[in-house]
Amino acid sequence: MTAIDVEFLESPEPPEDESAAPEAAKKIAGKSPTRIALERLRKDKVAIACGSITGILILSALLAPVITKNWPWGPISTDPNHPGELLDPINGNLPRIGPPIHGFIWEHPLGIDPYVASDNLAQLLYGLRTDLLIGFVATVFSVLIGIVLGLMAGFSRGIVDKIITFFVDVFLSFPFILGALSIAPIITNRFASNQAALNKAQVGSLIIVLVLFGWMGLARLLRGYVISLREREFIQAAQVIGVPTRKILFKELLPNLVAPIVVAVSLTFPANVIAEAGLSFLGLGITGSPSIGQTIARAQNYYQSYPLYLYAPVFVLMLIVLALNLLGDSVRDAFDPGTRR
Repeated sequence: MTAIDVEFLESPEPPEDESAAPEAAKKIAGKSPTRIALERLRKDKVAIACGSITGILILSALLAPVITKNWPWGPISTDPNHPGELLDPINGNLPRIGPPIHGFIWEHPLGIDPYVASDNLAQLLYGLRTDLLIGFVATVFSVLIGIVLGLMAGFSRGIVDKIITFFVDVFLSFPFILGALSIAPIITNRFASNQAALNKAQVGSLIIVLVLFGWMGLARLLRGYVISLREREFIQAAQVIGVPTRKILFKELLPNLVAPIVVAVSLTFPANVIAEAGLSFLGLGITGSPSIGQTIARAQNYYQSYPLYLYAPVFVLMLIVLALNLLGDSVRDAFDPGTRR
């Protein structure tokens, strides 16, 4: 072995870049699970596209009064608009202007309602607003009930857990449509004499139906998570030092359940939107306010002679539900610790 070989073997390894290691460690150590999930969502093209579509539709629904009032080619409205002048009873009550017989016009870009001659775009915007509002309120209340009952059932042992589990099983076994069918006629008969009160009662009853049959899945899911978490060392340590049960539930357990709750919200919201539209289509939902399901129910008789009247609300409903579902899948993957994207 030559001297050069010995010198090569004994030569120390080149020193690593000490300045790069602390920076990398800071990048790793400074990221919370929520921040990591948000970064995943930001890099997910499907989530960005679906979030943009959802945001545009929600913003359009919220600004429905502004859009309809300030439409550049004249205000549009859901109120009846001279049906005797704008509709042709000889030709199947189809509009005398605009589609389907006449060409596209900016005054009524989606055409005219063949029943009351109101603007279809205004009907669509206000209907989307109603569906999203009811879906959002029902989702908030059902998620809150599911969180509270899921935490209580999972953390408690004995009779409380058995009672909550029993009610979960009872509500899961009760048919959703049957519940809506039994509540709708009662509300209608009770407030039939007052149209304003009837409209509010229909909205309230629909939200109650969606909440009553929407909290069980989250409660059962959180119960399973809490059962596995209650045996962890940090929970047992909190019990030993005498931390109140309320603080253990909402300050120790609840922060560790953010991922399943976020996923449940992202999936429950579109389910409630489509449920409201379905009930309105069956005549069990709202009758005094615009609704996409109500519009589809009226337009089903015009699927051949006036396809735009039917397909426009169907397409918007499909688009919002598809965007919300795909966004929910992306949120679920982003908040799942076992997912590497």
